[in-house]
Amino acid sequence: MSEDSPLIRSLRTAVEAAPADVPLRLHLAELMLDAGQPDAAVAEVAVALQHAPGDGQARALMARAMGAPALAPEAPPQQPLPPGPAAGSAVTGAAAPGSAVPGSAAAGAGVSDLAVTGPAAPELMVHGSPATGPAVTDSVATGSTATAPTSPDLATTAPTDPDPATTTPTTPDPRPGFDWRAAADQVGDVIPPRFVEAPLAVDGSGDPGDASAWDVDTPGTIRLADVGGMQEVKERLEAAFLAPMRNPELRKLYGKSLRGGLLLYGPPGCGKTFIARAIAGELGAGFLSVSVNDVLDMWIGNSERNMHEIFQTARRQAPCVVFLDELDALGAKRSRTQHSGMRNTVNQLLTELDGIDSAANEGVFVLAATNAPWDVDIALRRPGRLDRTLLVLPPDAPARESILRYHLQERPVENIDLGKLVKATDGLSGADLAHLCEAAAESALLDSARTGTIRMIGMRDLLNAAKQTVPSTEPWFASARNVAMYANDGGAYDDLITYLKKKRKL
Repeated sequence: MSEDSPLIRSLRTAVEAAPADVPLRLHLAELMLDAGQPDAAVAEVAVALQHAPGDGQARALMARAMGAPALAPEAPPQQPLPPGPAAGSAVTGAAAPGSAVPGSAAAGAGVSDLAVTGPAAPELMVHGSPATGPAVTDSVATGSTATAPTSPDLATTAPTDPDPATTTPTTPDPRPGFDWRAAADQVGDVIPPRFVEAPLAVDGSGDPGDASAWDVDTPGTIRLADVGGMQEVKERLEAAFLAPMRNPELRKLYGKSLRGGLLLYGPPGCGKTFIARAIAGELGAGFLSVSVNDVLDMWIGNSERNMHEIFQTARRQAPCVVFLDELDALGAKRSRTQHSGMRNTVNQLLTELDGIDSAANEGVFVLAATNAPWDVDIALRRPGRLDRTLLVLPPDAPARESILRYHLQERPVENIDLGKLVKATDGLSGADLAHLCEAAAESALLDSARTGTIRMIGMRDLLNAAKQTVPSTEPWFASARNVAMYANDGGAYDDLITYLKKKRKL
């Protein structure tokens, strides 16, 4: 296809800016057709017909673009010709000068005096039969029947019988109209349908009104083995969920239920969400992630209904892991909540976790994550709901090595001493380590762009990035230290106090 002209390109831009402008789109289609682009013209006319199905100009342009012949106007009945020469005589210039032969064309010297008048006829009638064969030339035909070209636009008619009463006028056969259904089938793949309706099954299933508003992800490929380090967290998860799930006989013997909840808390960027997905993959269960915007609604009662629908979806898809992200927003302390709608949402969450029909949650595992567990309503943390609490700390040395190796495996590196790099990144979270690798790659890329020579990422780039990366966990530990010292009722934050003392931050 040749390159579009500047006018066509300008019209394309104008049509994109005003897609509902039918005359402008038809003008573009006509220019495309004149430029030898019939397929593009058909596509534009089809869009115009969607906006204006009854537009006559659009229909005519579509017929022209699809290559359909235009309908010829009906020819009026021909007038009888005056008596002419006898059969077998030649068509010569002996005809009276100025005499008009309807539908005839002057061809050659012998018919130079004939006038072309009247509408076009589709066939040349010579002696009562259609004229075929070579055209009339300049030579005078003698003793033979003169023939003329047959054309849909121009035809020559000669006298056929001495008796005018026996002359039979001929009219063109009507041609069929444009097949719009066939044209719609041809452009069906070019223009998508405006509305799509899914058919219902025989049993009525497939009704969009019964579709769930939340998508449950299928079990992923992430396993706890993919989580670097955090051995203590893995052991607690094994005892709480994984071992009872893998051993149903032992679970039945010891009376261990499959429902329950686990609260993960710690500084941001340490992999709480990643651990939750690893648990779902380890269990072979579906994963339903819930955040604030999935629940809260501006209308009274809708937030509670959304919370109920989430748990109903998880029960239908059991075994399923429900992950409540930022629990301090969904389950904040009701004593600090001024709006009654938020209080009702927390009440609904408490009911769904451990209400009257708590047995319905069999096979539903609830995982919650928060950076501020001290802002979570205390009723959510009692046994039967989120009865276990785990502290997710910044990655230890084995975990940092795994994270660094993962983020560097697809980058051009050389002579990387992971042991030295692990020691230089103590206290950084998983998100900090990912940022460190990104900064080192940017440094090497900038040097390569300036020098014009590609170089590998080295230890110097990584160590410089480590010096410039400030641990994002420090502000969280500064606020958590006060809570651990003065609000550790019941030993809820003993793990945090132990870590702070180990790092000499308490």
